[in-house]
Amino acid sequence: MCHSCHSDPEIRTEIRIAGIRGIQGVVRKTVNDELRATIWEPQHMDKIVPSLLFNMQKIEEVDSRIGPPSSPSAADKEENPAVLAENCFRELLGRATFGNMNNAVRPVFAHLDHHKLWDPNEFAVHCFKIIMYSIQAQYSHHVIQEILGHLDARKKDSPRVRAGIIQVLLEAVAIAAKGSIGPTVLEVFNTLLKHLRLSVESEANDLQGGPAGSAALNTASKDNDEKIVQNAIIQTIGFFGSNLPDYQRSEIMMFIMGKVPVFGTTTHTLDISQLGDLGTRRIQIMLLRSLLMVTSGYKAKTIVTALPGSFLDPLLSPSLMEDYELRQLVLEVMHNLMDRHDNRAKLRGIRIIPDVADLKIKREKICRQDTSFMKKNGQQLYRHIYLGCKEEDNVQKNYELLYTSLALITIELANEEVVIDLIRLAIALQDSAIINEDNLPMFHRCGIMALVAAYLNFVSQMIAVPAFCQHVTKVIEIRTMEAPYFLPEHIFRDKCMLPKSLEKHDKNLYFLTNKITESLGGSGYSVERLSVPYVPQVTDEDRLSRRKSIVDTVSIQVDILPNNIPSDDVVSNTEEITFEALKKAIDTSGMEEQEKEKRRLVIEKFQKAPFEEIAAQCESKANLLHDRLAQILELTIRPPPSPSGTLTVTSGHAQYQSVPVYEMKFPDLCVY
Repeated sequence: MCHSCHSDPEIRTEIRIAGIRGIQGVVRKTVNDELRATIWEPQHMDKIVPSLLFNMQKIEEVDSRIGPPSSPSAADKEENPAVLAENCFRELLGRATFGNMNNAVRPVFAHLDHHKLWDPNEFAVHCFKIIMYSIQAQYSHHVIQEILGHLDARKKDSPRVRAGIIQVLLEAVAIAAKGSIGPTVLEVFNTLLKHLRLSVESEANDLQGGPAGSAALNTASKDNDEKIVQNAIIQTIGFFGSNLPDYQRSEIMMFIMGKVPVFGTTTHTLDISQLGDLGTRRIQIMLLRSLLMVTSGYKAKTIVTALPGSFLDPLLSPSLMEDYELRQLVLEVMHNLMDRHDNRAKLRGIRIIPDVADLKIKREKICRQDTSFMKKNGQQLYRHIYLGCKEEDNVQKNYELLYTSLALITIELANEEVVIDLIRLAIALQDSAIINEDNLPMFHRCGIMALVAAYLNFVSQMIAVPAFCQHVTKVIEIRTMEAPYFLPEHIFRDKCMLPKSLEKHDKNLYFLTNKITESLGGSGYSVERLSVPYVPQVTDEDRLSRRKSIVDTVSIQVDILPNNIPSDDVVSNTEEITFEALKKAIDTSGMEEQEKEKRRLVIEKFQKAPFEEIAAQCESKANLLHDRLAQILELTIRPPPSPSGTLTVTSGHAQYQSVPVYEMKFPDLCVY
């Protein structure tokens, strides 16, 4: 009767209403009748539920996203089979218990499959909203498990069908996440991440197939459909994760991070054997986007809660990848976790802020746990910012996010010691842009200079040391007139004129270490460490991220400086004496193994020794090098008729005039 197709519409409606009322009567009798034990059996549910859904399909489209579906009026029940069927469906689900819940839900999937109602999926979403609001709250996880199981069963269907099922899961999770959904939390994420991998794998296989003509158009269409699936998965992960309690959200963050593949490691738990490089990059981006959604709005009381070592280390690894989009996502995730006072929106964009006080930055006194976190992990954060600034594929957004990272560390985690370290880092970035060991394009060098200017302007106003502010302001004013490409407002603007070189610029265009030291020292800051140049930590991450190891590129730079210019005031063009160059100049036969062992010990020391010990040893090494270089410059043997070149050396506080380069001997000089 419910499926009547009588030719007369009025008679058809009456027959269907009669059939629905019969089902309704059977449902109501289950309260205190022997039918109670049998009506929930699959053979009965497979007839009752599709009959109700068949009539519900005719219901007018209602917007049930705002809240539970509204109850129909008495008049509607009498006249409209669709409304009467929906009401009966609610009654049926409301009487379902733990043991028979699944029997009532599974026929819904069969009906939606048979009538191809997943694409478009408006009716499917409507059905599951009715289900989630009608059943008892403690049974919500049963429905979610059934949706996940059906998604697994339909994993080979078209992308739009899978996207429709995932959208239904999102709507169900949006309701269930308001309460506890028990053991399905990890199952939801595990299943979604598995389907994310399958979608990326399918997309990568289609791209590698390289069909032509009309087949290529079909492939492009399928790729777009796969992106719909991927975006639906990420949206579901993000919505679900952001509605979980903090303790569960921390677990999910760790869970997702454990899935992110990093080149050269096997610590991740996601199968990427079929993805290839393109697919692996795609899955990295998708997982980090999911992580970004989960961390949105997360507010931890202490930074160590938000960024424990077990999470920070794997999170920072992709920040050294040779892919600007991956690095952007890592920085954005860090900002979500670090910004506990909602200051990030005020810092958006990289610019010279005339008066930081106008931003009304919110901050609290640094707690002991945050201080301890920076003592343990500060150098690791500085290292990733330093190396991230020197990537050749950086775009404007990368510099903006790096600037925001420095500003958030200053706001959330900076005591006096951290401020000094951040200023050292900024000066080191300025020096790297001028010296240009990495052969960066001019745009990137000017971008680094602009980032340093924006940050020093920010930090000088945050710590409110007048002399420091004056020095920064003066440099910015001179740059505005003479070198606007060193300021963010100009370099990141279209068609900005770039200089041909940076070597001939006046010293007044640079932030000078001696000026900063003098200004901060006069305000009671401990400035001894400002005289020690910042050098990033040496770790294995460079090798894992396909980057040339820092150990292979560490060199001693010999600056070309005349006697009458203080060494702190100008960073001029330099000629490098690298480890490899010195190695060639010295007879190293039989010493190769010793050199390898010495290098290993140096790396181990920089990884494990306290900062103060390393700084002290570097100072003593600098003094020793000063003495050795003084000896070398006195050794000139058999000078040729004309000099083959000139070399100027500085070491520590010593400066030497340019001298002819003759044939030199290096008796026992060994440089690491």
